[in-house]
Amino acid sequence: MLDPGSTPSENLQFLVFLTAVIKAVDEYQGLLRVSVASAGNDHRLGANEAPPAIISVFLGDELESIVRAIINSDDYINKGVVQMDLGVPTLPKFIKDNTDRNRTSPFAFTGNKFEFRMPGGEINLSDANTVLNTIVAKTLADFADAVESAPDFEKAAKEYMKQVLTDHQRIIFNGDNYSGDWPLEAERRGLLNYRSTPECLPLIASQESIELFERFGVMSKIELESREEVYFDQYSMKINIEGLVSSRMVRARYLPAIIEYSSMIAHSIEAKKDVSSSLNTRAEEALLNRLTEGINAISDCVDALDAAVCASAALGDPQAKANAYLEKVIPAMNDLRTHVDEMELLVGHDYWPVPSYNHMLFYT
Repeated sequence: MLDPGSTPSENLQFLVFLTAVIKAVDEYQGLLRVSVASAGNDHRLGANEAPPAIISVFLGDELESIVRAIINSDDYINKGVVQMDLGVPTLPKFIKDNTDRNRTSPFAFTGNKFEFRMPGGEINLSDANTVLNTIVAKTLADFADAVESAPDFEKAAKEYMKQVLTDHQRIIFNGDNYSGDWPLEAERRGLLNYRSTPECLPLIASQESIELFERFGVMSKIELESREEVYFDQYSMKINIEGLVSSRMVRARYLPAIIEYSSMIAHSIEAKKDVSSSLNTRAEEALLNRLTEGINAISDCVDALDAAVCASAALGDPQAKANAYLEKVIPAMNDLRTHVDEMELLVGHDYWPVPSYNHMLFYT
């Protein structure tokens, strides 16, 4: 159904299904984001190997040209085969893939299929597939309702595709999704940008979602509401565990190591002064001051983290609890991590209780 064939601009079946997918992705951006929502994936989306949380569709140059021709009622002109020139005379030239396989796109067309690249490693793909199948079924049903009774099916289909692609062209983006300009452009287009799981989870049991899934007999209102509650609980549980582990690691490993190293510096200063009060210990004293400031800052941060975890865990409403973990616990963990990372640069390697970033990156 999504195989364009040798003449995609004339392949009506392909164009109908392509149009249906584009419309589905645009109309239900939020549900697609929910289908891959998790505490872990919030960290991954927008990182170095994953698309951002903004949903968009990558078509490639040829398909985008076809879509533009349909929208503008123009004749499509095939640009023909393009050869890749690698700039190395000894390497042969080869035909460039028209889809170009944009790795920064969350929803990219690649030859004869769409790739949904937002799911993380822990995601159960049945959730994303359920959403994808249902929203495309809905847009195909809309298409059938609009053109089935038309005397000239092909003409009606082309007119309908033109209208749909015109209305939903905002979702098509062939550029760099990692660009700093893209979030601004996406906002201008009216695209959604849910950066965290608690922000988008309420969409599961929204009235629009309930009507969609009940219409096609996929899930009932009660089933959707139960999933919403379970997903909120899963999110809170994971951040709770991360908060507790962060606190215990700092109290049991990092603080003792920093204190031990600072004590060694203090004894070094004292030993030098015992030898001669005229010895200059300015460098050691400056280091000791920085270490002491770091110890105090870490102690304050870990106390704040413990308080945030306790306050969040005490909340009864699933959504309020998840929001508290997002807004209180995660920032507290980030603050704590900032100060611990600063100390890693000061504490001697033999005293640091885990492999340092420098050691992991530059030593085997």
